[in-house]
Amino acid sequence: MYKIAVIPGDGTGPEVVNEGLKVLGQAGKKFGFKYETKFFDFSGKRYLKTGKLVDDGDIEELKKYNAIYLGAVGDPDVKPGIIETGVLLKLRFGLDQYINLRPVKLYNSAYCPLKDKKPEDIDFVVVRENSEGLYKGMGEFKDKGTKNEVAIQISYNTRKGVERCIRYAFEYTRKRNRRKKLTLCGKTNVLTYAWDLWQRVFNEVALEYPDIATDYAHVDATTMWFVKNPEWFDVIVTDNMFGDIITDLGAMIQGGMGIAAGGNINPQGVSMFEPIGGSAPKYTGKNVINPLAAICAVGMMLDNLGDPEAGKAVENAVIGLVNKDLKSLAAGKMGYSTSEVGDLVAERLK
Repeated sequence: MYKIAVIPGDGTGPEVVNEGLKVLGQAGKKFGFKYETKFFDFSGKRYLKTGKLVDDGDIEELKKYNAIYLGAVGDPDVKPGIIETGVLLKLRFGLDQYINLRPVKLYNSAYCPLKDKKPEDIDFVVVRENSEGLYKGMGEFKDKGTKNEVAIQISYNTRKGVERCIRYAFEYTRKRNRRKKLTLCGKTNVLTYAWDLWQRVFNEVALEYPDIATDYAHVDATTMWFVKNPEWFDVIVTDNMFGDIITDLGAMIQGGMGIAAGGNINPQGVSMFEPIGGSAPKYTGKNVINPLAAICAVGMMLDNLGDPEAGKAVENAVIGLVNKDLKSLAAGKMGYSTSEVGDLVAERLK
């Protein structure tokens, strides 16, 4: 029995979560697992009504679940940064979800903006450190509001935080067993404190994994190779901010935000799975948003829960749909409504 906490969130989040749960239900019937869900209203709409975000009591309750399934959070009527910090980062930091896992996989060449790239060319995973770096929120203002104002943002990296991320990436590369190559993506030539630590730890841990090939690429070069030679990559490990940036580019080369899913992973605790495209408020209630990223997040969640066969079946159902049924991956252009796409994936699972 899996206990799953569901956070539909804002905008189109509830719509895509509904389709993901539809597919989860069908997967449960096919593979014989049982689950129960509880919904949590952590959203911009709730914040506007009550001023509440996620508190420590919420974190303690969520620790009782096997996984969290998130739609999206973000409301245009809420000042930027409030929901992101008070919900997303609070969940990630409070539940110590120190890995952000982002598969970048092309399912259909027709939806790739890169010339002559095939599915076998775009199939890599980004392992992003998810609890430190610039997103730790450390810094200060000096002489705020004056002509001499200085804003300081600190990139906070600990040996423990860096090593556990890098070690996870090596283990993941070995388990993935594709090319068995791990690339460290950083900026050692300029950010000489944080990336000196990352490079040293990477080199030390690599000695324990002689079966894994390693290399290094600056983050700016990495973005170039994503476009020119994405087939070079197998698994990439990087810090919080660089990971945030390169995974959005990864989403575009795999077909867009409508197909991109991610996991916030605590290998020893509760992990959270989500589509990465955001709340897309302009499409709210129109039944046109692409739910496939949210459905792929269900597949990732099942794999993480220890049901890889069910997770792979969900992914295969999505691959079949993307190659045979959809006209586009863009909202309103798929040839089907949001709910119809969910129905089609569920039908393919039977």
